[in-house]
Parts: sequence; C-alpha cells; structure tokens
Amino acid sequence: MERVTRLVSQRAVVIFSKSTCCMSHTIKTLFFDLGVNPTVHELDEEPRAGKEIEKALIRLGCSPSVPAVFIGGELVGGANEVMTLHLSSSLVPLLKQAGAIWL
Repeated sequence: MERVTRLVSQRAVVIFSKSTCCMSHTIKTLFFDLGVNPTVHELDEEPRAGKEIEKALIRLGCSPSVPAVFIGGELVGGANEVMTLHLSSSLVPLLKQAGAIWL
C-alpha cells in the first residue's frame, strides 16, 4: 500500500494498467488524446512488484484492479468512472486542477 501511495503522489496522473487489457488501452488513449502525459505502470511487466501493487489496488476498492486511475494523488477509479467523468465534462477541469493540462 505504501508503494502505491508513493507512486501516485509523484505525478499529476498515474495509471496502473496491464499491457494486454483493452480497457486500460482505451483509458490511456483518452488521456493522451486530451494532452495528458500520465505515468503508466504496466503491472504485468513488473512481475513481483506488479502483483503486490495489484493486491493493494484491490484493497483500495478497485474492481477490476486495472485500469486504476489516480489524479492529483486521489483514486478516481477505473474505466467506468473515468468515462463517466469525461462524458459529464468533469474530467478536463479535474485534470486542470491537478496540473496535468493547462488549456
């Protein structure tokens, strides 16, 4: 859990993902299209640490565990929560507030 807390506090947007997950790919693409440069941790590419982080994400309430999106150090949620924010025009203001985008 400490590792997750440390990682998400270092950047405005942090995404925990798996390279083979289509929803993770969709969320990463959305952020890139919005001009955000998120820090992405591919859990399946970090064998030991990835499993530890995935367990911590599940304890935080992420179900499924990926994608897990943190903005401004706070857990936003997974693909459903991010898309809900985006469709309600709430995502961009949140990203601006966190300093992830300036326009």
